[in-house]
Amino acid sequence: MSADPLSAQTVQGDPDAVMRTAAGQVGVHEGRDHGAWNNIQRYSDEVPGLEWSQGQPWCATFVSWVALRAGAAALFPRTASCATGVAWFKERGRFSEYPAVGAQVFYGVGGSEHTGVVERFDATRIYTIEGNTNVNGSAEGDGVYRRVRERTSPRVYGYGYPKYPGGIASADPAWPRPTPTPHPPALEPFPGAQWFHTAPHSPVITAMGRRLVAEGVALYSQGPGPQWTDTDRRSYAKFQLKIGYRGSDADGWPGPVSWAKLRVPNT
Repeated sequence: MSADPLSAQTVQGDPDAVMRTAAGQVGVHEGRDHGAWNNIQRYSDEVPGLEWSQGQPWCATFVSWVALRAGAAALFPRTASCATGVAWFKERGRFSEYPAVGAQVFYGVGGSEHTGVVERFDATRIYTIEGNTNVNGSAEGDGVYRRVRERTSPRVYGYGYPKYPGGIASADPAWPRPTPTPHPPALEPFPGAQWFHTAPHSPVITAMGRRLVAEGVALYSQGPGPQWTDTDRRSYAKFQLKIGYRGSDADGWPGPVSWAKLRVPNT
């Protein structure tokens, strides 16, 4: 049950990050004591403020851990209590009877018995990832499992909607549609160190020069242009110094690491 450091996790805070984080735990089990499952798991100890919940039912603690690891801690209640989680979303006007991708689902009377996260849904079912359950879907299980449940099941109480920056994909026809996530611009692959020693004439050099201008290190009196020149090399050397290169490492000749940091757009 050992954990990698929180600082090593990718922080994104969107539904995809939440789903990837939760999916990465499928198959993890709590500990055993004298041949029985004992509710001792990694999640309580790794969520600041919930260490006290070690040894207790941990489905809500698991969701809090997922949110923390996915960079979405502020979007979910940090609690070991399902009922507290329901109240947290309702107070913010973000509770619904309709499923949504990346939502927190609550089960039982008042949503107080069990919880998990919604990976996807269709017209009749929800597909979830839940902690402290088992192959039978128990609210007092032994590990993290994927579950499939009927949307109309009386056990499903409702769904808390995290306020993701891009919105949330909900089955609720009245809920605002998510904002499409813009794709980052494609970047120019590193053309190889030797290429620059051939004094290339290419739009790649112009694109590189414009990025050097944007970084505030360009020495051009005019341009930049498509022909590689000593001014390009001296400007690139200033960029290398800016990103921490020293001595002969800041020689002005592009390498794969500095090129990646310059983020030259694809031409």
